Amino acid sequence: MIVTRRQLADGREIIYFDDPATTGSRAAPFTRTATDRRDLPAVVTDSQCRRDPLTGEWVVIAAHRQDRTYLPAADLCPLCPSAPGRPTEVPEPSYQVVALENRFASLGTSSAVPAPDAVPAADLRPGVGRCEVVCFTSEHRLTFAELDPRRVRLVVDAWAQRTAELGARADVAQVFCFENHGEEIGVTLHHPHGQVYAYPFVPPRVRTVLEQARHHEESTGRNLFADVLAAERAGPRVVAANEHWTAFVPAASRWPHEVQLFPHRQVPDLPALTDAERDALVPVYLDVLGRFAHRFDTPMPYVAAWNQAPTGRCWDAAGPGPGAGPGAGRQRWWLHLQLFSFRRTAEKLKYLAGSESGMGVFVSDTNPETVAAQLRAVALP
Repeated sequence: MIVTRRQLADGREIIYFDDPATTGSRAAPFTRTATDRRDLPAVVTDSQCRRDPLTGEWVVIAAHRQDRTYLPAADLCPLCPSAPGRPTEVPEPSYQVVALENRFASLGTSSAVPAPDAVPAADLRPGVGRCEVVCFTSEHRLTFAELDPRRVRLVVDAWAQRTAELGARADVAQVFCFENHGEEIGVTLHHPHGQVYAYPFVPPRVRTVLEQARHHEESTGRNLFADVLAAERAGPRVVAANEHWTAFVPAASRWPHEVQLFPHRQVPDLPALTDAERDALVPVYLDVLGRFAHRFDTPMPYVAAWNQAPTGRCWDAAGPGPGAGPGAGRQRWWLHLQLFSFRRTAEKLKYLAGSESGMGVFVSDTNPETVAAQLRAVALP
């Protein structure tokens, strides 16, 4: 993989990822040289992290994002390559995979410091971190499910590179790679892209799972993730699998359509995957995305969320959980992907109503075993 770093006109970083086998001539080193000549104002990230004293969970306050770009026409897409007379966020006339700092970031290098009496000091932190946009292709009308396997492999390598680099920062406790797909999910740009969030705290889901893993290890002496994977591989909910990966509908699915992808070897994050494991991820992931795309007459909207181990650093006074030392989370964690859709039928969506939104108790409208059978039965093109 060839990595090229450049700067946009307002100082944000843009990073190009290219497959050396498809970059043309080998006679000279491959470079990206286009310059962003737009007249852009400086980015102002007015973010705070406030801890809910009742739940102990951190909430990011980022009111400056209200004016972010919202569903522009294809000829005004800011993530397409630049063209004569039409500069975009990507100065090059074409690209393979690119990551750039989000102009409308939830977290950033600068943050607002409110008046001391606005929020108790124990419940307030700067909204520092980093938010990036990852463009999977320069082709505006493609979806991730339609990418060729070689491009998907490059995306996996880009995710891993960003995870390793951002995870090494002293102010980052968790690196989260994800894709929101479909207007129903809330995407604001149609161009095929995902995001990377580098949080300064460990998110609620990871904290909860780590606590469950600790309890399981203390009571059984075994790894929770390993036991879950072994049970699912032997059960009726497997959707796709190969030598290195298994994709299954979890027994306690929260969402109408939900699949989790686990590597067969325990690794904490994407950078820890071997080349063989990264290669093997591609067909399983594309298989499952294809089933989501063809389960109904129109593709299902979805969220694809990589659950990686925390870095072991966290400014949260509560720490990563009772009895969990700085490195315990990484030692127990098992990388996995959550892929889920809000769609419960061809025409109906799952809404988070009273029980889900008010109490956090999900009531499923579908049966996990039935969903797994329906996804296996999807005829892929």
